[in-house]
Amino acid sequence: MATKWLIAVFLLAHAAVHGSFMAPRPPATAGGPTWPFELGKSWVLGPLGLDSEVTRMVGMALIALTIGAFALAALVAVGFVPAGLWPPTVTVGAIASIALLGLYFSPWFVVGVGIDLILLWAVLVASWAPEGVAP
Repeated sequence: MATKWLIAVFLLAHAAVHGSFMAPRPPATAGGPTWPFELGKSWVLGPLGLDSEVTRMVGMALIALTIGAFALAALVAVGFVPAGLWPPTVTVGAIASIALLGLYFSPWFVVGVGIDLILLWAVLVASWAPEGVAP
């Protein structure tokens, strides 16, 4: 039973990190790293001629999709939502996360992309689900 809750907390924590894109930029410090969570600049969307407001809107949509899908997956993991939603919620959350982290890429995001790829593999290839959640 505790494993289900740990999985739910992990999914919610992974989703919550994506909310950092909406957080205000902290003050820069001498010798400190640059803030990686910047929706106004995309290495993919910028060269396509999209202005910073459009890139922000795309990013916000991906953030909402990521957080919503992983939150729903967390509810599935603990048994509050039908088990049949496990594969689609994890898949949508992971793909939206990869799209967000890829469009606004920073080397800091490699771990997040790795987490998403592991989740996709677990759900789509290994057909894994938390104990008691039959996909």
